[in-house]
Parts: sequence; structure tokens; C-alpha cells
Amino acid sequence: MKINTHQFGEIEFTAEKIINFENGLFGFEFLKKYLFIKPDDSFFYWLNSIENPDIAFPMFGLRAIDDQFPQEDNFEAFGIVTLNSNPLNITLNLKAPVYINQNDKSGFQKIVDTDNYPVNYKLFSE
Repeated sequence: MKINTHQFGEIEFTAEKIINFENGLFGFEFLKKYLFIKPDDSFFYWLNSIENPDIAFPMFGLRAIDDQFPQEDNFEAFGIVTLNSNPLNITLNLKAPVYINQNDKSGFQKIVDTDNYPVNYKLFSE
């Protein structure tokens, strides 16, 4: 199978690479199938929709920020990144992490019910 993405151009993949989100992501509930991409030259992972290849979310592993971040069994927590041309304005959503199980190729998103994790956490500082 192939998709043509905005970020990476044409990507060839097999069905075993598809991450399934039964309920989609917040605001994108209608998109259920994604590729989880880790470019060699990037700090970020990318979650690219297969159903609409123009939709892609930059992601960052939350254990790198907080080794006590709430985890789910067999799932790794990632935050969706809001990119900006000024690195000091790049933010990470800690409030609504995306959990991915790369073994069974499933994922979900949930809201963390605590004020300890903001929606716009600054990823870089001076």
C-alpha cells in the first residue's frame, strides 16, 4: 500500500504498520488508521493519517519530559506538538496525551484529569 503525504512524500507500507485508533483522536474522530513515523533526523515522531494523508501530527515521547507521566499498561504516552518557526514557541500538549501500543498496533487519546499537565507546555527554553 502507498500514501502520498505532505510531510514525507510517498510512503509505502504494509497493513502490519497501521496503528488503529478505535475512537480516532479528539477533533478527528472520523480518522481511525495511522502510520507512526520516526524520521532519523528528527526529535519528533509523526502520526500520519492513512485515510487523509494530508493530516499528520508531530509527536514527542512524554517520558523524556517527565518519567512519572501517567502511563497505561503496554502503551507509550506521546504528546501532540504545536510547531512554530521560533523553537521557543514550540509547545506540547500534556493534557490530552496519545497512547500507542506498537505491539498490537492500537492507540487512543485521553484527557489527564489533573492540573499538573498543561495543554501548552513549552518544549524548549532559553
